[in-house]
Amino acid sequence: MEFLTAPFEVSFVFRALLAGGFAAVLCACIGTWVVLRGLAFFGDAMSHGMLPGVAVAALVGGNLMLGAAVSALVMSLGVVTVSRMSRLSQDVSIGLQFITMLSLGVVIVSHSGSFAVDLTAFLFGDVLGVTGGDVLVIAIAAAVGGLACLVLHRPFTALTFDERKAHTLGLRPGVAHVGMLVLVALATVASFQVVGTLLVFGLLIGPPATALLLVRGIGRVMVVAAVIGVVQVYVGLLVSWYAETAAGATVTLLGGVSFLVVLAAKAVLCRVSSRTANDNHYQ
Repeated sequence: MEFLTAPFEVSFVFRALLAGGFAAVLCACIGTWVVLRGLAFFGDAMSHGMLPGVAVAALVGGNLMLGAAVSALVMSLGVVTVSRMSRLSQDVSIGLQFITMLSLGVVIVSHSGSFAVDLTAFLFGDVLGVTGGDVLVIAIAAAVGGLACLVLHRPFTALTFDERKAHTLGLRPGVAHVGMLVLVALATVASFQVVGTLLVFGLLIGPPATALLLVRGIGRVMVVAAVIGVVQVYVGLLVSWYAETAAGATVTLLGGVSFLVVLAAKAVLCRVSSRTANDNHYQ
């Protein structure tokens, strides 16, 4: 038991566990809609598109999370505006915003020769460096995100499975779509300090995708994804402590491994069940 609890007796590791747990719950709720709606590319693009805001905030000595939030909001609105004003698909709009924001961030960073360390933390996370204030912000974001998913459950469901019916029911799918993009931005901004922008995509997609292999029903998927995410954070921090590996990367690696293990196990069980059913049929 001491082996499983000793690392978390250290204050900064315990704060990392709290921050990671709240981020996992937030990403489970919003990531479920991302997977069901097919917004994985937007989630990935958003995680990189925050770079300009973070770069500017770092250069002027401001709050990195606030800079990331402004950048994420600009990108979300840009994707919606470009999609509506042109005949291009949303994927093209996301791609254009992605490369524009990322390039702008690199240009801003190139003017500072001392930003390399901060940029590394931004890209790969610094979960062991979170403060009590960071934990509070992530906890508030998790509460807001969870409440928004609960309130907007009906329009999100209609938008995801039958957009035309959403129009018929007066659920304003266009507004619901913008709301969904804003929530993805919220999850990305709140979680980037835990696992970094390059790896937040794993926390946002991994647990919900794994949960979809195990259960049906949006509510059940969110709950199972939250449990998977929290366990993933705990085990990831535990492994990184003893193996002396990067904490954020270890957490997200477990997400990918968990999905592949569940997928393989489900395939084996389906094959065994099919073979058993065939044997019973011939008997």
